[in-house]
Amino acid sequence: MRTKMVKNAVGRMVPAEINSIPQTPFMGVGKYKPDGLKATSPIRSCSDYPMDGNKVVQSLKDVLQKAGIRNGMTISSHHHFRNGDLVMNQVFDMCHELGVRGLRWFPSATFPCHAHIIDHMKNGTVDLVEGSLNGDIGRFVSYGNMRKTGILRSHGGRWQAVQDGEVHIDIAIIAAPTADTFGNATGDRGPSACGSLGFALVDSLYADKVIVVTDNLVPFPCIPWQIQGQNVDHVVVVDKIGEPDKIVAGTTAITFSKERLGIAEMTAKFVQAAGIIKEGFSFQAGAGGISLAFAKYVKEMMKDAGVKARFIRGGSTKQLVEMLEEGLTDYILDGQTFDLEGVRSMMDNSGHVSTSPFTSYNWHGKGNFASQVDMVVLGATEVDVNFNANVVTHSDGLLLHGIGGWQNCLFSKCTILAIPSIRKNNPIIVDDVTTLVGPGELIDVVVTERGIAINPLRDDLIKATKNSDLPIRGINIIKSEIDELIETPAPKPNLSDKVISAVKWVDGTLIDSIYKMAR
Repeated sequence: MRTKMVKNAVGRMVPAEINSIPQTPFMGVGKYKPDGLKATSPIRSCSDYPMDGNKVVQSLKDVLQKAGIRNGMTISSHHHFRNGDLVMNQVFDMCHELGVRGLRWFPSATFPCHAHIIDHMKNGTVDLVEGSLNGDIGRFVSYGNMRKTGILRSHGGRWQAVQDGEVHIDIAIIAAPTADTFGNATGDRGPSACGSLGFALVDSLYADKVIVVTDNLVPFPCIPWQIQGQNVDHVVVVDKIGEPDKIVAGTTAITFSKERLGIAEMTAKFVQAAGIIKEGFSFQAGAGGISLAFAKYVKEMMKDAGVKARFIRGGSTKQLVEMLEEGLTDYILDGQTFDLEGVRSMMDNSGHVSTSPFTSYNWHGKGNFASQVDMVVLGATEVDVNFNANVVTHSDGLLLHGIGGWQNCLFSKCTILAIPSIRKNNPIIVDDVTTLVGPGELIDVVVTERGIAINPLRDDLIKATKNSDLPIRGINIIKSEIDELIETPAPKPNLSDKVISAVKWVDGTLIDSIYKMAR
């Protein structure tokens, strides 16, 4: 029996239920107002833990058994090692060895290094991955091979889901580059230092059982501690938890394409012409190659203008660290570290601050500082003529990206998508996006090598740049030009009517569905 589908506020059909749990369709930006109490972790007693504070368990197998691993549990993890994670494949191998089945994996993101877990999705150890579905796992799920329906959330949406009780974490696995026997842990030092552990903070606060896995055990106290031992049940030491050199993976490498560097430079010229670069401003650049290059151009403009930023919102990169150390910003507020210079800086610089999605991205809180960022530059896989954007599927319909913090960043004062107009003979500006992940009312500017399109809703930006020499053009005009250039565009995705995953908006409502690829 197929799930009932309902139409949401942006005209997309979404499931009324997912995995037998009722869902709320997207109502519009800021329209859904939740009520009730937040979730919390179970009451514990110090009498259940060693009074000497030593929570070390001898092996991964022992610690999973001690945490009460059993069928159908939800196991969570963080992705600060990105493509260098060495822990979660071992965790699910051990779960399989213990005969555990039907698990839900709730990662903050997955990467190509996790392709091994597909074997456990096939053998029944893992029934559901409820997190980013990209790379080999995304391809596997796209063809309807996962037993249950997936849900894609932003980083802030992940926190929202846990605190609102949508997702209950039974066991949290926190890979920590340095930890003490009590469970205090940090990511900014040790042989496997990865920088921030901010995405694991919600897991440590709400999970029934919290396991810190480390390869660098130090005497109490581990200072600084990004994860508090007060929230940790067990600690286990392994040979190696991650490969920091693989933090720089996929889209986190700066572009060397002449065309894309041109887009990055044009974006910087736009924000300069719009009057955004001024004393005390703030910005964030996403993880894409164009966005990272954009920071380089902004840095030179700031030097020329003699202005200083109050803060830069990270993911941190070498470019942002240089700005901090050259006195061009007071702070980097870092939720994720994108390269080894960012890791080093977090340890060395007091102005490089580890933050979490709770303070910066969570929509169901008392405010978050994403809306205080003056501009953000992001990427996208598709944008349509109404400025709606897609970041999770390609034009062929395959799930190949996670949302990350992309949705959460749309609430900045000026949101810019800096993108090439064509990828692999696919137009990136289309009539309707394959998957709607961000509503057009929140996307202010689209910059391509063929010109700059400003959302008609942003009359202030139109007026501010009116007399500039920038190639400002209507988005429909840019689209028509692209269509004329592509004589034989790639075929439209061949999709069935079966929903294999759904996209949540930042408030926990459903904004779109993702359909199974027809074979």
